[in-house]
Amino acid sequence: MVRSSALKRANLHLRKHRKWPLSPYKAKWHQTLDQQQAKENFKQSLTTPPTKQQQQIPKQPPILSSLLHSFSIYNCEPPPEAYHFVIKTLAENSQFCDISSVLDHIEKRENFETPEFIFIDLIKTYADAHRIQDSVNLFYKIPKFRCVPSVYSLNALLSVLCRKKEWVKMVPQILLKSQLMNIRIEESSFRILISTLCRINRVGFAIEILNCMINDGFCVDGKTCSLILSSVCEQRDLSSDELLGFVQEMKKLGFCFGMVNYTNVIRSLVKKEKVFDALGILNQMKSDGIKPDIVCYTMVLNGVIVQKDYVKAEELFDELLVLGLVPDVYTYNVYINGLCKQNKVEAGIKMIACMEELGSKPDVITYNTLLQALCKVGEINRLRELVKEMKWKGIVLNLQTYSIMIDGLASKGDIIEACGLLEEALNKGLCTQSSMFDETICGLCQRGLVRKALELLEQMADKDVSPGARVWEALLLSSVSKLDFVNTSFIRLVDQILYTPCKMEG
Repeated sequence: MVRSSALKRANLHLRKHRKWPLSPYKAKWHQTLDQQQAKENFKQSLTTPPTKQQQQIPKQPPILSSLLHSFSIYNCEPPPEAYHFVIKTLAENSQFCDISSVLDHIEKRENFETPEFIFIDLIKTYADAHRIQDSVNLFYKIPKFRCVPSVYSLNALLSVLCRKKEWVKMVPQILLKSQLMNIRIEESSFRILISTLCRINRVGFAIEILNCMINDGFCVDGKTCSLILSSVCEQRDLSSDELLGFVQEMKKLGFCFGMVNYTNVIRSLVKKEKVFDALGILNQMKSDGIKPDIVCYTMVLNGVIVQKDYVKAEELFDELLVLGLVPDVYTYNVYINGLCKQNKVEAGIKMIACMEELGSKPDVITYNTLLQALCKVGEINRLRELVKEMKWKGIVLNLQTYSIMIDGLASKGDIIEACGLLEEALNKGLCTQSSMFDETICGLCQRGLVRKALELLEQMADKDVSPGARVWEALLLSSVSKLDFVNTSFIRLVDQILYTPCKMEG
């Protein structure tokens, strides 16, 4: 009972003398509600013309006047997010002069600490509009908006500057200025710079930055190392010894090579015709516990065939089969090309059946390789059979196919058949070079079939294909009696070809 009476006396005292520290109308929840209502009012005002009061405000964009008026109605101040919305709206309408006015208002009239993300977005927006100097100036002015710039805003500026070569020249100045702004460069900044240098083929500078990162104790991630290695492999003037030396240095740094990294190194070595070095990398992969894929074997196989080391080519092909790799059409094309270079054309043709058994369909490159080899050994009948097989399988003959067939037939004296193939290729729109016509038209002229040569020449003119010098020489050297000047076909064709824009031989 004593305790109960004491509580009653305490409650009575509180009711008489208690003072509230804050008005309930200025509580946080009420302020948030006012701001939300002001935002809705502001968005609605954007769909209506500005009032006379808003129009009378000098040197102030209407949208900014609407913002301030909407929030003044509810007796609250616009938060940073509201200004961010205004800036984005102005940017979408390319009203960049008004953006400057809004920024000036935030700098001089507001007291809040402006969030950094507003500047990051605006830096990117300026760059998208090719106003890169505005991006740079905004970055320098960030501290004036009561905002401490960090590496995030620096990276945003570096990213946009690295889009174009002419903008990259500004990067050193930005980096020096960032030090004065007490911004510490982090790994992410280095990655942006390295990526850009690799893209513009300044790999040497990228390597120097990598060394700086290592010396300064920064952590170098695998993605950055892979990017530099890929760019190094693309350097044509880099010797194989320098490339292999760089590979060893990367390994000393603890970089673990993956399939893509080894593939890039092998591709570079094969292009440099350093096939045995590529073989060494292939063996290194296996030593590191990485099973080379079919792409790696195909590149090395192609390299040894180019070097005419056919014994090693057979060993490699057997090895990839033993490892359980399934050759794709590219691998078979390389292997068949090696057989054809050894004049083992029939063995190459038999490989087609092996391809199909393993589910790898031969393509037009496969057949063109075999057709070229058949022409080389003079097997024209076998060539015709193979072409029929191509058509039966639905493989479309391309320009190279027709060129191989026409050259092979013309060299064997089958001019009429070659002429028919030329007309077929013309009708398909495949002939754009005079070299395909020269041998056939000259052969027609030598056999006295000048009229047929003129017909073919006329078809060339209709397809805007310009004949070569050999064609004119063959026609002019033909017997005058065989040129039907009464018909004036020859003169008419000359006029048509000379005064009609033609596709010159590429």
